[in-house]
Formats: sequence, C-alpha cells, structure tokens
Amino acid sequence: MSLSNTTDRYGDLAKTFHWLTALLIITLIPLGIIANNMAYEIKASSAPADALIARTAWLFSLHKTLGVAVFFVALARIAWALSQPKPGLLHPDRKVESLAAETVHWLLYGSLVVVPLSGWIHHAAASGFAPIWWPFSQNLPLVPKSEALAGAMAGAHWVLTKVLAAALVLHIAGALKHHIIDKDATLKRMWFGRADVPVTGHAHRHALPVTAALALWALALSGGAALGVYAPHSAVVDAAELEEVQSDWQVQEGTLGITVTQLGSDVVGQFNDWTAAISFDETVENGVAGSVEVTISIGSLTLGSVTDQAMGPDFFHATDFPTATYVADIIPVVDGYEAQGTLTIKGQSVPVTLPFGLSVDGDTASMAGGLTLDRRDFNIGETMADESSLMFAVAVDVSLTATRAATE
Repeated sequence: MSLSNTTDRYGDLAKTFHWLTALLIITLIPLGIIANNMAYEIKASSAPADALIARTAWLFSLHKTLGVAVFFVALARIAWALSQPKPGLLHPDRKVESLAAETVHWLLYGSLVVVPLSGWIHHAAASGFAPIWWPFSQNLPLVPKSEALAGAMAGAHWVLTKVLAAALVLHIAGALKHHIIDKDATLKRMWFGRADVPVTGHAHRHALPVTAALALWALALSGGAALGVYAPHSAVVDAAELEEVQSDWQVQEGTLGITVTQLGSDVVGQFNDWTAAISFDETVENGVAGSVEVTISIGSLTLGSVTDQAMGPDFFHATDFPTATYVADIIPVVDGYEAQGTLTIKGQSVPVTLPFGLSVDGDTASMAGGLTLDRRDFNIGETMADESSLMFAVAVDVSLTATRAATE
C-alpha cells in the first residue's frame, strides 16, 4: 500500500495520522474530565490533601502535554492532506448527507488546532500549577501573563472542546452508519490493508462546508459569551477595602509581589491593595531613622491559576484573616537600610527583617527590597508537610516611590 493518497484510496500515512489523532483525542477527553473533577474537589475542600493536589497536577500536565502533541500532529496531518488528493465521495448523489459529512470533517480539522491552541494560550497566560512536560519554555511568544486573557482562553477552550466532542460523535456515528447500514467502503478505505473500494471521481466541495463550520464555531463561541464563560479567574472572597492612611511620606506607586514554587514552576503574584504609613528622616545615620506600618488586603492577591487555592483555609484563609500587617523600624546599615519589625499573617506574628536600597531626590524617595519567608512560620499550607508539591520558601519583592508630605 502506498504512503500517498489516490482519488480512490487513503494512503498509509493519512491513515496513520487519522488513527493516531483518534487515539490521542479519546485519551485527552476523559483525562480532562477527570482532572477538572479533581480540581473542583480541591476547591470544595477546606484542606485538600497534598497527594490529591499532586495527582491533579500530574493529570493536568499529562493532558496539556498530549494536547500540545495533538496540535503538532494536527498541523502535520493538515499539511499532508493539503498536499494529497482526497478520495472522492462514495455517494455524491446524497447532497445533504455529503454536505453534513464535509462540515463535520472541517469542524474536526479546525477543532484539532483551535482546541489545543486555546488551552496552550490559557496555560501561557496563566501562572503556575501544572507544567507542560517538555524541555522548552512554558510561555508563548506574544502571549502576556494576563488573568483576563487566561479567563477568556479557558472559556474558549471549554466551548471549543464541546464542539470537538460533538463533531467526534457525529463523525463516529456517520462511519458506523456507512459500515453497518450502508455496508459501503467508507470505513474500510480508512483502515490498513488492501480492501476493494469503488472508483470515485467526484470532487469535494469546500466553500459551503467551510462556511457552515465557521458559522457553527461562531454560534458556539457566542453561546459561551452569553453564559459568561470568558470571565477572568476570580478569587473566592471579596478583598478587604483599606482606608487611606496619613503618612509623612505618601506612596505614589509601588508593587508588593510574591513568588511561590509549585510543582517545580515559579508562580508569580502580587497584592493589588496595600497601604503604608511611613515616617522617615534621611539625615539620621545611626539608630532608628523612621518607621513603617503596612496593611495588606489578602483578598487582593492575584496568583495565577492558584489564586482561589491561596485564599482557602489551608493557606491565607482570607475570609477569617482579611488583612496582614507589617510594623517595623527603619534602620540605616552599611549598604542601605533595613526594616526591622513584625509581620503578622493569618494571626501568626513573626520577626522579619527586610533589607532594601533607597534613593532620595529632594522630596521624592524610591526604594526596592526583598526577602524570603518560610510559609510554615505562618501556618500556610499545613497539609503540605513536605516540598513535593509546594516549596517552603516564598520570595517577597517590594518597591515603591513616595513623596514627602508638605509641612503646614
């Protein structure tokens, strides 16, 4: 049997692509369902077991890795199909049936590209959780880290997966109908080996089936919009609203970020609402040069795909502990400054020293510093007693620009 197609038969390479794709898809769909169900179980649990989180992440990683494989197999399959003649229609007189079959084929071809691509973009736009098992980057060119984009792509992936599943069911039903009821060569000519097939010479129509497939995708995506599935990932609690503070130095802009390592991948997040009351005298060279009192709205944290998990009782427990505080003295040291004080998270108070660099230009001061905390000191992730899923170390980075308040 030839590798190439003829006007009557599919070649061995086309058959290999077909059945390899089928095997990947019938593996991916149940994997995705099982992993999603386990993810919902984690969200519903007040203290999910470390083993459950690890199994869920493993299944998601397998699902993503096979999804990327489907994407490249689909591209290769489409490229090969475009270079080959396509065996003609067995029943060209059945106009409606032929149109339906062609439309389903285009839905399948397109879905095999857009479904894994939407999932891949979602993975690249989100932060953390389950990595793709390959030696290349987890990111994609031109895809920023964005909760809005991640939410939109997650919704699109959900919708397009339903289109793929529906097209797959119709495709299988059609093949069985041809094989069992019509008793024709439709299924035989896609199987390996030599089979008697009739001579066909009727060309396939493309414009109308492609238009129909595009219309069905547009209808499905519009339905997803009506259901609100494209919303950004959201936290499970409302963030505490912080009041403005009076300060000798008013913060004009700044970032308060954290980086955790889960399943070997860094997950970067930041608190979007925090206040700092700062008193500081840059002329003091020894002793206490000032003080700072920081209040952080825990619910304002965005931490990629694990934001909801971070808000739960086993982690920040944001419903019962909506804020964290850091109260410290500012001390000049040889190579800059240190904030020496107490950090309170989840009701646990721990002495913490934050080294930072500072530059003062007239009435404007800019600082940047960082430190590493141990999550266990604050009873965060108590069910994760080892570092198999979540590392103990949490990196904290802070930077801000503040201006001196005018004296009355």
